[in-house]
Amino acid sequence: MFSDLAIDSVIFMFSHIIFIIIAWKSLEAVHIEKIFKQNRVVESRIFFIMLSIVIGTTVSNFFIDFIRWSRQLQHLFG
Repeated sequence: MFSDLAIDSVIFMFSHIIFIIIAWKSLEAVHIEKIFKQNRVVESRIFFIMLSIVIGTTVSNFFIDFIRWSRQLQHLFG
């Protein structure tokens, strides 16, 4: 039982990291720097990082919830 929780934890952490990286790569196509004032590189980078984390964890949570719900369907039919 505890090994299942440990495996799930590792999978969910990797899921978050992977989706944050995907969000980062996707956001690189958008020129967010144009929204900020000139010479505000640090602030735009911090915003870029935070936005990547928010989008990545939100998408990852969706997939994690979907996996959990699909696992719980066996209790409906079993």
